[in-house]
Amino acid sequence: MKPYRRRASTLSVRRTLRRRGAQPKVVALGGGMGLSASLAALRRITGDLTAVVTVADDGGSSGRLREELGVLPPGDLRKALAALCGDDDWGQTWARVIQHRFQSKGEINGHAVGNLLIVALWEQLGDPVQALDLVGRLLGAQGRVLPMSAVPLELQALVKGHDPERPDDVDTVRGQATVALTPGEVQSVHLVPSDPPAVPEAVEAVLDADWVVLGPGSWFSSVIPHLLVPELLDALAETKARKVLSLNLAPQPGETEGFSPQRHLEVLGRHAPKLALDVVLADEAAVPDVSAREPLADAAKRLGAAVELAPVAGSDGSAKHDPELLAAAYDRIFRMHGRIGPWR
Repeated sequence: MKPYRRRASTLSVRRTLRRRGAQPKVVALGGGMGLSASLAALRRITGDLTAVVTVADDGGSSGRLREELGVLPPGDLRKALAALCGDDDWGQTWARVIQHRFQSKGEINGHAVGNLLIVALWEQLGDPVQALDLVGRLLGAQGRVLPMSAVPLELQALVKGHDPERPDDVDTVRGQATVALTPGEVQSVHLVPSDPPAVPEAVEAVLDADWVVLGPGSWFSSVIPHLLVPELLDALAETKARKVLSLNLAPQPGETEGFSPQRHLEVLGRHAPKLALDVVLADEAAVPDVSAREPLADAAKRLGAAVELAPVAGSDGSAKHDPELLAAAYDRIFRMHGRIGPWR
């Protein structure tokens, strides 16, 4: 388990990759701001990037559109597209536009422009993948965004102490928004339907990847759900790609309150016991000493993985990743743990 202290700028990472002629095929799984952080980093080091996004969101603008129109929740897909926008004026302008939320006293209040655009194209084209590809071309997105399933999913969780007046009772909690904010202890999660079909393009991307990146993000509501889609899990087991799990910088209030880094690995392993990983990436400040690092290394080893420590947190003190530091960490992992010889 090696700490990594070098800070590499985006420019230096890109120059290094150009010298090597490296273009690893990378698939990133997740949802919400965690996936956005990973994508913002990964687009700095590869031009062959696919995001596979959870579709269980039922809150806010996404939940309203899902309930009213029966569509996939577009919010996490929109965030992924925004994260893939370039750093030039075109990319940053479009990133701001699709993330813009209307504020009014009417029905449009709270809706994001990107959500409405995505849903409009879904209705026009009748194909969620084709519509997302079209939005990506409009934005100049540096990668592809796919839903993990073509049907809206409901997340359900077994939660101990969801009702504070019954702290020892285990209840079934329904809905991603409710699970994410539960004051209780999440025991396990599952999807409804229990065997949703995966989007074929997502399965193909995983099977054809050089690297699959899982996390960071809301552990039970954004990271683990990908492992509950049978075809995706089979693809993760079958692929020759190496797999890296990126841990959160800190436990998430409600969903993983009080979780140690190794506990994140333990609950993931319980949900997908046959899944093997290659690398677990953790912020070195989150596991500062031997007493924290040894249990994490042991938990990673049970999943077949080595631990890599790197400074990946932003400098503002929030629990957000710095995209350049995270890019440097991914680049180092891809080089150290990747296949011998050039990328395909």
